[in-house]
Amino acid sequence: MFKKEFTPGSRSKVKSSAQRAIRAKVLETYPLLEPHLDEILPKKEQLDLLKIPDRVSLYCLGGEPLFYQHMDDPVIPHLKVVHKYPWAFPRIRIDRGAIRFVLSGATLMVPGLTSPGGRLPGGEDEKYDNDGDELEAGEVVVVEAEGKETACMVGVLKMGTAEMKEKKKGPGIENGHYVGDGLWGLNLS
Repeated sequence: MFKKEFTPGSRSKVKSSAQRAIRAKVLETYPLLEPHLDEILPKKEQLDLLKIPDRVSLYCLGGEPLFYQHMDDPVIPHLKVVHKYPWAFPRIRIDRGAIRFVLSGATLMVPGLTSPGGRLPGGEDEKYDNDGDELEAGEVVVVEAEGKETACMVGVLKMGTAEMKEKKKGPGIENGHYVGDGLWGLNLS
């Protein structure tokens, strides 16, 4: 989605009612962020809305990108938020071979998740268990990479994890936000 650099469009202030709605949506989608929500989206601070290409709205606080949303799709955290609060999001892991494809902007394919280095919910590695719950298509998920400390991508699942385990092929996440893409490198100052 953000493969290349881009110039952001207009910046506007988010109305307080809309800001409350964003807080509620973030809390509903990411309940584990609740203890940290006032740090991320302070009630007394003014959120900015920045229009970026492909009908995406980026919510920022000062020069810090927080969340983005494509039209009425789910609110997705910027990777900088994910890196600060990694435990608050459902996670999956790709194998070492898939990292270079993800970081070049390619679609994350299911074989990179179902191979020996990948991890889906319910696997042997409890860290990636997500309480044992399978993740459904349309859910926001953070992608970690085998052997790396921080997440490399965040996006919306194209198919559920149970289906991934069964089929072992097809696109897992399309149009995700990844380290090094245009959104990652966006200068908001």
